[in-house]
Amino acid sequence: MRYYEASSIIASNPVAVWAVLSDGASWTAWDSGVDSVEGRIELGGTIKIRSQVAPGRTFPVKVTTFDPPTRLQFSGGMPLGLFRGVRTYNVSPDPDGATTFEMREEYTGPLLPLIWRSMPDLSASFERFARGLKQRVESAG
Repeated sequence: MRYYEASSIIASNPVAVWAVLSDGASWTAWDSGVDSVEGRIELGGTIKIRSQVAPGRTFPVKVTTFDPPTRLQFSGGMPLGLFRGVRTYNVSPDPDGATTFEMREEYTGPLLPLIWRSMPDLSASFERFARGLKQRVESAG
């Protein structure tokens, strides 16, 4: 298994964080690395994400967990589990009234070693997403 992850502490409540996180259509307004998100983020739904990390490529993912305001999960990959990516977003309240936001994408499957070598490093993209979410929520509140 390989993964990327990022987190941020957001000076707001989980409901406010969730409202921004679960509105995929607005991601382009606060994450400069996302070109578009098509579809609604809802349990069982499929969304298509285009990102600057892979210009011209669309990533269709299925919403496998939708548990407001705490957990959101997308999964996608190749047939037969040859390669799979699962991205999880966790939103949890802090005792001081802030919110901890964490995102992690784990990759598995027999083709992982081959595909991993050709994948771009997503660390900066993950950090930009966590920072953009924080800025968007805090500037609205």
